[in-house]
Amino acid sequence: MIEERGSLPGSSGSSGSSESDGDRIAPPPLAPGELLAPGYRVVGFLRRGRDLDVYDLWSEERTCRCVGKAVRPDRMARNNARSRLLREGKLLVKLTHPHIVRAYEVQSAPVPLVVLETLPGETLAHLIDRRQKRLSAEEVAHLGLHLCSAIGYLHRNTVLHLDLKPSNIIAAHGMAKVLDLSLARPPGPHRGGIGATGYMPPEQAQGGHLDTSSDVWGIGAVLYEAATREPACDVGDETSTTEARKIVCQPRPVRRARRLPAPLAAAIDVCLRADPVERPSIPELAMMLETTVREAMAQAASAEPAKSEHMGSPGA
Repeated sequence: MIEERGSLPGSSGSSGSSESDGDRIAPPPLAPGELLAPGYRVVGFLRRGRDLDVYDLWSEERTCRCVGKAVRPDRMARNNARSRLLREGKLLVKLTHPHIVRAYEVQSAPVPLVVLETLPGETLAHLIDRRQKRLSAEEVAHLGLHLCSAIGYLHRNTVLHLDLKPSNIIAAHGMAKVLDLSLARPPGPHRGGIGATGYMPPEQAQGGHLDTSSDVWGIGAVLYEAATREPACDVGDETSTTEARKIVCQPRPVRRARRLPAPLAAAIDVCLRADPVERPSIPELAMMLETTVREAMAQAASAEPAKSEHMGSPGA
């Protein structure tokens, strides 16, 4: 079960801030026990975004809890809110991948609703903040391999994610799952500033042609933060303005923030190149990350005999 301590499936991105338009007072969310839609009863209210309410639901058909993203009652007249949610839901129900959140159902009436699986664990953002020790190099590399698998699958379906960040990734039991496809779209030209401030590659921040290399930059930004506990791009406090969202930064080399194995550091740094042509493809990045995993396994294997020899045999 995902609790309020972390983000929820699809709770970031288009859902935005919790402020209402103008001075209107938003209606309260549904209370536990109320029916959100036929077959879906509210267990609890999870969060409110700019356009969406997110609920913990009980599915009568599936006899299990699930997560529901619904357009807020006071946003029903906003066609873009409805269309964005329904587009994301229709995309998710067509996708089946172990590292992407699964959608059960999409309803357009009586309330636009996307029903998602309930995931165990916590967001990567919360994990990074909670842990006293940073993730090991091997853990960072494994995370990268899971992201490569998920994003590579999206790319084979002609979809770019364009919103990769720690709060859009759930981590549990050594497994990572990507959330929130509200910004997902095919490759092509796009206007600038549509995305999360500090997590957009230059061509997404300023506007231009977006392709698979744009998501590679996103993977690099996530791995940088997972390894160092620092964002790859520190854009300061003004993260909500239009101009701030168009800020382009060049992250400093990751080894200035933390000593990492050379192959892992090189993989992260090359993802964050300003020129999309200089970034690796998803398969190339996966090969670089696999090198780190193999080296870590080899070091662990070589350390075992030495440890046994140091301890000596029983009764010696």
